[in-house]
Amino acid sequence: MTIAQESVSKLAATERKATGAHYTPQALAAFVASQILAALQLNDKPKPIRILDPAMGDGELLNAILNELPSSLLQHAIVDGFDTNAVALAAAQDRLSKSFPTVAFNLSNEDFLAVVGEHYLNSQGGLFAPTAPLYDAVIANPPYVRTQVMGATESQRLSKQFGLTGRVDLYHAFLESIAQVLRVDGVAGIICSNRFMTTRSGATVRQRLAEQFTLFHIWDLGDTRLFEAAVLPAVLLLTKKNSSSDVAPSRFTSIYSADGQAQIHEATPLTALNHDGLVAVNGDVFRVRHGVLNYQQDPVAVWTLSNSESDDWLETVVAHTHSTFGKLGKIRVGVKTTADKVFTRSDWDSFPSEKQPELLLPLITHYVVNRFRIPSDAVCPKILYTHQVVNGKRTVVDLALYPKSHEYLKEHRQTLEARHYVIEAGRKWFEIWVPQNPDAWANPKLVFPDIAEKPTFCMDLGGSVVNGDCYWIAPTDKKDLDILWLALAVGNSSFIEEFYDHKFNNKLYAGRRRFMTQYVEQFPLPDPTTPLSRKIISKTKQIYEALASMSEGPRDLISEVDGLIWTSFGFSRKEISRKRDLQLLVQNAPSKLRKSRKEISASGKKTVGQRDPLSLQPAIE
Repeated sequence: MTIAQESVSKLAATERKATGAHYTPQALAAFVASQILAALQLNDKPKPIRILDPAMGDGELLNAILNELPSSLLQHAIVDGFDTNAVALAAAQDRLSKSFPTVAFNLSNEDFLAVVGEHYLNSQGGLFAPTAPLYDAVIANPPYVRTQVMGATESQRLSKQFGLTGRVDLYHAFLESIAQVLRVDGVAGIICSNRFMTTRSGATVRQRLAEQFTLFHIWDLGDTRLFEAAVLPAVLLLTKKNSSSDVAPSRFTSIYSADGQAQIHEATPLTALNHDGLVAVNGDVFRVRHGVLNYQQDPVAVWTLSNSESDDWLETVVAHTHSTFGKLGKIRVGVKTTADKVFTRSDWDSFPSEKQPELLLPLITHYVVNRFRIPSDAVCPKILYTHQVVNGKRTVVDLALYPKSHEYLKEHRQTLEARHYVIEAGRKWFEIWVPQNPDAWANPKLVFPDIAEKPTFCMDLGGSVVNGDCYWIAPTDKKDLDILWLALAVGNSSFIEEFYDHKFNNKLYAGRRRFMTQYVEQFPLPDPTTPLSRKIISKTKQIYEALASMSEGPRDLISEVDGLIWTSFGFSRKEISRKRDLQLLVQNAPSKLRKSRKEISASGKKTVGQRDPLSLQPAIE
């Protein structure tokens, strides 16, 4: 290892976060390089071949593609690389020039985005005749720097330069730049975060990619932990779109951790991509799925994998869907104080009575949310809530009426006034930044955590405030609460877990799922007036009441409701057993329940592993 390479390897974690410099693992670099060259149709390429890495770091991607390049083209290759890190660039220059002495390298210590702005774009962000070359192949792992780290000024500058809207990440600008420098018949292989495919903030990126590129293949590499950083990567293989571009559906492959027993074993997650279904990799189990990109004729829509099995399954659900969670009521995130240490505490009861603030309300956080209801022995924090509704409008309370609250807040005034954005917005220094509607807390509502391994919905009938790590739904029609009980049952079912994975499959590490508004509002509900739904509602209320005095809940009743949910959406018991190994679900249940499941799962395919989705333990510790 040279001195330069050693310096690169010791790049500080803080610098990696600030610059997005998460260098590409060797195996992933080789995978992307081989995919580019397979799609490039090298036999038809005139010499020389131009290759670009716009953010080359230590040169791993260029090393990989040059290793894959046939010798007849290697000696005629012209390779351009850019990086703003001079140490990394020096290490790459030393490494590549020694490994490929016949290749013409032009490695520049420059910002690639600035180069594109100067040589490819006019002042309005439009394309003019470039004064720099176009490329046959682009291989890239652009820096991943979010707006919060990049800063508003730089984010706004890039938005203007590249015509981006919404929340801008640095790699969005790199995708735009690659579109400008790629030849019409060239191929790009890009490693990026998979977030843009499934979030509202990524809608502009999805639209721009669909407009500018023909997508050959997308690999959603999910929670394979290919990087040290907590980034879930995707690989995009694409070419510049033109009027004669092939409009065949883009291929889509995903790999995520899964429960179950795999019969196939592979050495790495990347070699597991050659299979379909459950694959074991070094003790971990992954589910590999292959299909085509589905955005329902609208590239702004969430990008998901579509195949015949998944499409048929979802069509059955649609045929039995009467409404959705989104039509039940508006789905909101909880309150955000931006000063939790002042407003939210679990030790309020330790205050002497003469100092305990009057404005305390119970607070639900993800730590206490459980399936169906909050456990009776859960220790819930409280929030000092400084808002009220007067004449139909939200306003802050008059602290003069609450002297103990006023005295407490004055002790922390310096901390609260340090939230300059509160003052600049014309708000009082003691306000909660996002208080939501004070009148809504008294209503019955469903509460669920933003991030959880399993869907976890609880009913709140106690007028609690919901914290910002959870979402909540209060029904628009306050007279008919039965639909809320039906949603509670559906939200906690193994069916909705299966629906989520077919429809969205947006997982984080360790199989955790995101339960954001844009997903949960699409959760289906059966017709609440049918005898089957009435039965589900009645039994769900029984579960809720039983949990008031039981720590683990009535497992047989929970299992029965779970089966009724599947039936209400058109799936037979045979289908249930095929999708879920119900013997494993109830492996610790009473013998009577195990017996009732025996014949159900006898012919089923095992797809679920060790964790019991009927468990009433919190989804996140």
